Amino acid sequence: MFKKILIANRGEIACRVIRTARKLGIPSVAIFSEADIESLHVRLADEAVCVGPAPATESYLAAEKVLAAAKQTGADAIHPGYGFMSENAYFAESCAAAGITFIGPTPQQMRDFGLKHIARELAQQAGVPLLPGTGLLPSQEATVQAAGQIGYPVM
Repeated sequence: MFKKILIANRGEIACRVIRTARKLGIPSVAIFSEADIESLHVRLADEAVCVGPAPATESYLAAEKVLAAAKQTGADAIHPGYGFMSENAYFAESCAAAGITFIGPTPQQMRDFGLKHIARELAQQAGVPLLPGTGLLPSQEATVQAAGQIGYPVM
């Protein structure tokens, strides 16, 4: 079990992770931007660290600041919530390099499932039922032909 979890998110998702950690007896660390200092997740967490100004690119998406907050507080795990860092393979790798557990998919899983044609191939290999579809198609003509065979609407 983890000694302390940093939640690399804000709002309702951060509140849910904090409440769950509390039920499990695990202290939590909230991160926040200067604009979110009065947010509920900041008040609910056992600790809170400001990671920068309001723009997400300068706070919640600044991997080095999030990792520094984890190190500063002694968090041994980071829960990314959804959005922000949750699908960032580089961030998950950075956590591992820093000796911090990333609570989520592996970097390779993020890469594989971030590419929908590869995700579809993996699902087919695993026997997951799928809606009619195709892999990557070579041309606009092939796409129109496949759509005619599959039926509309298509994505």
